[in-house]
Amino acid sequence: METTGTNRVTELHELEEFRFHAFENARLYKERMKMMHDKHILDQNFKPGDLVLLYNSRLTLFLGKLMSRWSGPFRVVQVFSSGAVEIESEDGTNKFTVNGQRLKYYLGMVKEKGDRVVISLEEPQYASEE
Repeated sequence: METTGTNRVTELHELEEFRFHAFENARLYKERMKMMHDKHILDQNFKPGDLVLLYNSRLTLFLGKLMSRWSGPFRVVQVFSSGAVEIESEDGTNKFTVNGQRLKYYLGMVKEKGDRVVISLEEPQYASEE
């Protein structure tokens, strides 16, 4: 009876140790997966004056084969501490507030108004005309 009791206690200790190792392995796996996931997240701190694109989640499926879900560019007016961002259209007519997670930086070229480059073109000189 006594040996059966000690065997039972040792089995319970082994079971508890196995359970502890399982929890520890799960915790380590979750930490590794979180680290890999967070490595791909870009920290986006928008400032007033930045140009951004807005994600349109209401675009229906198969609306256009090559139609982009990003619209814009828009100019950031104000950034709130809650993560909301107030943006306005480039011409300044529409102003609205959106979730900051629906925005990404606009990497396109900015058209400067008033800066014009004048290039004079001349007729090419051919070898037979000389």
